[in-house]
Amino acid sequence: MVAKTVSSIAELLEALHADHGGYKGSIWYRGQANVSWSLLPGYLRHNRTLSEGTLISRFRQSAAMLTERFPRESFDWLFLMQHYGVPTRLLDWSESPLVALYFALMDVGSNQETDAALWCLRPTELNKHANIRDEEEENYIPSFEDDELQTYSYESIKNRRVKLLPVATIATRNNVRIQAQMGAFTIHHNDPVPIEDVGTKDHITKYGIPKGARPNLIKELAILGINRFSIFPEMASIGHAIKEAMA
Repeated sequence: MVAKTVSSIAELLEALHADHGGYKGSIWYRGQANVSWSLLPGYLRHNRTLSEGTLISRFRQSAAMLTERFPRESFDWLFLMQHYGVPTRLLDWSESPLVALYFALMDVGSNQETDAALWCLRPTELNKHANIRDEEEENYIPSFEDDELQTYSYESIKNRRVKLLPVATIATRNNVRIQAQMGAFTIHHNDPVPIEDVGTKDHITKYGIPKGARPNLIKELAILGINRFSIFPEMASIGHAIKEAMA
């Protein structure tokens, strides 16, 4: 696994060009506020006192009357749960390094004094470790509707007899937030192996972001039009921007 440090947009672009400039496949990005965090989804990081089935049932019990479109498949419920902060087996990724960088810098919470990280994933290479490949399409990435992903549904893994490696997959961008964020996903099976520890590790790159570089990087993102409203194009973001301007 390649690991470097970047402190500006210029340094990030230079590193991406050096490490991925010749790669022809897709590259996805994920920002994390703490450089020490592994690439494990929330459900596998937590002490699982509740089963995934119970989480889905409890969420569905209260959310069913509040959603405009009633989810049909368990994957649809996982997307909705992920959207509203319930731990799932999903990890969010973006096709934009700037979107991922925004999350690394802004979603800090109690990690103000901690270096952040920007991860770069080659989804096709990750999937090869899980024996997902297409001889006729070199850079094939399955969707949640494809047969390969059905073994990752809640209905398939609840017996826990088999453990499979995490895979990268695309989902329908059916709301403005996921479209604005150019979102994609990885999904874990029953095996709590971090994505950076899978196989030969040639599918992943990690860029550390020093805590002291945060203020300048946030300014650079703003100059490039990456802000709360561009990431979350919602009414609440407009109000937040107006309050910031009044401060």
